[in-house]
Amino acid sequence: MIVEADGGSRGNPGPAGYGAVVRDELTGETLAERKGFIGVATNNVAEYQGLIAGLRAARELNAETVHVRMDSKLVVEQMSGRWKIKHPSMQPLAREAQEVASAFGKITYEWIPRERNKQADRLANEAMDAQGKAGNEPEAKAEGAKQPHWSGAMGEPTRVILLRHGQTRLSVDRRYSGRGDHPLTELGLEQAERAAARLSKMDGIAAVISSPLQRAQQTAKKLADRIGLEVVTHQGLIETDFGTWEGLTFAEASEQDPEVHRRWLGDTSVKPPNGESFDEVHARVRKARADIISRYGGKTLVLVSHVTPIKTMLRQALDVGPQFLFRMHLDLTGVSIAEFYPDGHASVKLVNDTSHLG
Repeated sequence: MIVEADGGSRGNPGPAGYGAVVRDELTGETLAERKGFIGVATNNVAEYQGLIAGLRAARELNAETVHVRMDSKLVVEQMSGRWKIKHPSMQPLAREAQEVASAFGKITYEWIPRERNKQADRLANEAMDAQGKAGNEPEAKAEGAKQPHWSGAMGEPTRVILLRHGQTRLSVDRRYSGRGDHPLTELGLEQAERAAARLSKMDGIAAVISSPLQRAQQTAKKLADRIGLEVVTHQGLIETDFGTWEGLTFAEASEQDPEVHRRWLGDTSVKPPNGESFDEVHARVRKARADIISRYGGKTLVLVSHVTPIKTMLRQALDVGPQFLFRMHLDLTGVSIAEFYPDGHASVKLVNDTSHLG
């Protein structure tokens, strides 16, 4: 993947912000954008923050090889190891960037002129402009963007409320339910109604985004109708394709394909026969999340989906390994909340709350 990053400071030092873009190397498609206001800082600090945000975004997208392009000669030369990092304020930022970069199999750096870095430059200026509109007093600018000080996250987060769909006939018997398009049962419709009543009391929901499958759409519509929104469908939120295990119980799948099923339970790269691996779901959900945040960044969203995509998004927010998928339980219409920040940080606020069913 290609990472383009930029940073700017209006005053040097002065109100500063950064921008970063992740592109597909072959197609040039934008896979992710990041931007953030960092308070009063120098140009060089902002440039490093842009690099770190871009590298984190590429890591979230499972990049293996990264080529960084920046118009900061200083950052490019220092990260390439050709220039020493003498300034005390640069040293911790460089260490942080090197730590994130160590996750990739290969990383290279290239200096480019400013006119070839327009998208990242635009994002950095948008971050500074937005902060200027939010508060014109010097104290507001110096304080920087809203952030939970314990984590160091910067910028306005996108608040993602994750809602699992209601009951279907397959979930009654705990059968693998992937791409099969099953409607909600009567109980499932009641569960969806209760979840909608609970979530409709939350302020500021900007969009209700659903998996294309019927059980998720029905659940999403209950909420959308209450708050006067249309349901937006996103293919990336669809459940795992369980292949030939679709409709089988755990025991039946284990009996049908004992060796594959055993390996599948501990290895996220293993696919069910004719199905989809959890690693493939992970990459798909990352891309979906990046796409959704690029459209609705900084807003409160409700995503109605299925067990694996919701677990995967929580795993990404927590930045933990794949064993999380096998140790986390999600109930029907369970509500979870994660916040994703423009600088790559995230915070999980709630997991599998079913109090609305009580």
